[in-house]
Amino acid sequence: MWAYVIRRLLYSIPVYLGIILIVMVALRVNDPVNAYLGKNATAEQIELKRKAMKLDRPFLLQYATFVGQLATLDFASDTSWRYEGRSVGEILGEAVGPSVSVALPAVIATTLISLCVGLVSAYFRGTWLDRTLMFVIVLGMSVSVLVFIILGQYFGAYYLKEAHGLDWFATGGYEPGIASWIHYCMLPVLISVVVAMGYDTRFYRAVMVEETSRDYITTAVAKGASKPKIMFVHMLKNALIPIITRVMITLPFVVGGSILIETQFRIPGMGRVLIEAITNKDFPIIQAFTAIFAAIFVLSSVLTDVLYALVDPRVRLS
Repeated sequence: MWAYVIRRLLYSIPVYLGIILIVMVALRVNDPVNAYLGKNATAEQIELKRKAMKLDRPFLLQYATFVGQLATLDFASDTSWRYEGRSVGEILGEAVGPSVSVALPAVIATTLISLCVGLVSAYFRGTWLDRTLMFVIVLGMSVSVLVFIILGQYFGAYYLKEAHGLDWFATGGYEPGIASWIHYCMLPVLISVVVAMGYDTRFYRAVMVEETSRDYITTAVAKGASKPKIMFVHMLKNALIPIITRVMITLPFVVGGSILIETQFRIPGMGRVLIEAITNKDFPIIQAFTAIFAAIFVLSSVLTDVLYALVDPRVRLS
């Protein structure tokens, strides 16, 4: 297995280097210094800023330097253009915690709830329970995430506080700590679960419906196995491959966070920091964060194949 993992990682290096090359070229199509200083900047100001930002060097040298920083995880070498004196590594370190605090609980809760609902709906497909669950799921999918955010902030935070004096949830902000997490992050997590659960539930239901037609389910029913055992042991175990695929697809968003959720709730996570960097043309932040997201996608792809082999003996890594 380790030989396969190392081989896949080696195969992924050219792909990753290509992604970094495309990103750096795209960011330099229009002069980033001109975009940062604005149209009223003089030629002398532009030249001085270009030297200060180390953009006066040949492109290949800039590319090699940045790849070297990524290889050594040296994010302290570059400083933010917007927050002068603060390194990219410092900003990155502060943004990871808030993103994980919201996205990780949301992914775990969404996966568990969606799996259970999908199992129940698939096993009782065609009944009033299945139709009711699917109606609610489709109805939730039809509503924009922004609507859920507005309703959640009003009824879950503002209305409870103003009408009943219950300051349970905040409309925005972030502070570390368990008590602060409940106050600042619980509402965004609940909204994220409600939004994502519809898509995941329909996917898991389709997977489980396909599994109910398998011969092993018929055999388990003939042997008198109970419904909970059939659903949560036989069906779930044999449907792990598509489940892993679905979960691993969402894994990069655990680090990247939900851009809209973080923006609307003023959570200083990676999604919000990246959007602010794009808005303020903060070139080093955009470059570093994009490279990190690309690395996470590549690593999650390799990890997916490894998990396939661990949960299904029929899969061989070769």
